[in-house]
Amino acid sequence: MDRLRPRERKVLSGFTKAEIEKMEKLLEESGEQFLDREFCRKLARSFNCSKGHAGRPPVKWTEVESWFQNRQKDCPSKDASSLNPPEKLSVVPEACPMNKRHESSQMSKGALVDGEKVPDLSELEFEAKSKDGAWYDVDTFLTHRFLSPGEAEVRVRFVGFGAEEDEWVNVKKAVRERSLPLEHSECHKVKPGDLVICFQEGRDQARYYDARVLEIRRKLHDIRGCRCIFLIRYDHDKTEESVHLRRLCCRPTY
Repeated sequence: MDRLRPRERKVLSGFTKAEIEKMEKLLEESGEQFLDREFCRKLARSFNCSKGHAGRPPVKWTEVESWFQNRQKDCPSKDASSLNPPEKLSVVPEACPMNKRHESSQMSKGALVDGEKVPDLSELEFEAKSKDGAWYDVDTFLTHRFLSPGEAEVRVRFVGFGAEEDEWVNVKKAVRERSLPLEHSECHKVKPGDLVICFQEGRDQARYYDARVLEIRRKLHDIRGCRCIFLIRYDHDKTEESVHLRRLCCRPTY
């Protein structure tokens, strides 16, 4: 039996180690850029949807802003000419170049499809399906290999896990663009029949699995946000569960 990825169900607070490391790297690269309010909102939203943040209270954008402000007070300011725009961390690294012959068929992001340009690969973040059947955020693509024509695998490192948890996964079947969290005001975007990933909480662990939305009971929102109830069915075990929006992430659409 494959070793599972246990997650304790205790209530945690603050930033995770991976989140702090990401902010440290972003601060080192871009300095003053992080006083921008919209950037802090996007980063907080990214943290809240991360699998590694499960069990913790939601991060507020003001907490992200305060963290950067406090760190900048402790560090010497950079010369303005040395500041670079922030970059996404979860991208295919230079250490794992894609084979040019397979680039158009396997990784078509950034290319023209039917005359329309799709998002560039460097702007995307990814998730991969582990041996336990759950989806985890990809931190790094370490290397790749071709088992047969048209059949490629990549070795991935998951966010929040060490080298001992690295896995080979099928590019076509188990790697995709990262699922997106939804704000409370965006619950109307979820429709019956939609494919989502849902945070399934078990006795010993909690994981994100593919699921289908069966039914939605729309309710008035209150001070806590969206109170709608979503009936979903998990793909891996066919069980059904009623959940709130905070446990769902939707698939990207273009």
